[in-house]
Order: sequence, then structure tokens, then C-alpha cells
Amino acid sequence: MDKLAKRLRDDAARIEVDVSDELDRRIEASLHATTPESTAPARPLARPPLFWWASTITGVAAAIVVIAIVNWRVEEQPNTAAPVDLMASTPRIELNAEAAMLTAPLQEELDKLQSDLKKAEEKVRQDIGL
Repeated sequence: MDKLAKRLRDDAARIEVDVSDELDRRIEASLHATTPESTAPARPLARPPLFWWASTITGVAAAIVVIAIVNWRVEEQPNTAAPVDLMASTPRIELNAEAAMLTAPLQEELDKLQSDLKKAEEKVRQDIGL
């Protein structure tokens, strides 16, 4: 990287440019006519206190709901020395999943894309004269 930087500096030093007095005056006037940007750092927008309260209450409510769901169906078992079967004590969640048939719309979209590509290829061939 140092070699590249040195070559760039050397090339820049060899550049000779003549600027007319008129252009120099116009550049000078343009530089003096502009105002510098505000040097104050942009202050990040602070969220209102209501936002923080709402998010805190929402988080606490979500935690309570999760705890309630987990503990909802757990029955109290007598304290025995036998190991506790965790699978039997956790509530079962029944999932009804169905296979989605998305192949037809995807195939149609693929056909449309291939058609668009062929049209674009033909247009390029016509433009370059093939």
C-alpha cells in the first residue's frame, strides 16, 4: 500500500495545471459564498418516556403469559425419590401442519422470468445487429 501511495503522490506532484484568473476568482467567490455545515453533532432522537414504560409493561406481561402457559397444566406431584418424568409433566402443544402446494405459482414465475430473459436477449441481439 505504501508503494501505491508513493506513486500517487509522485503522479500528483507532476500534474501541472494553469487556472485562469477569472476561474480562480469564481472559485474563490464560490468558496466564500458557502456556509459551513453545522459542527454540532447530530443528537439522536430520544424516545418518549411513555415508550419505555410501554415496552417494559409489554415485556413483563409477555413473561407472565409464558410462565402461566408453562405452569397451566402442570399438576402438583407428591415429593418422591423417584425421578420426575419431565416429558409427562410438560404441556403438549398440538401442531396441525399441512404441506403447502407452492410449486405451481413458482413454476409460473420461473416461466415468466425465462420469457423476459429471452425477450431481453432478442432485444440486445437486435441492438448490436446480430
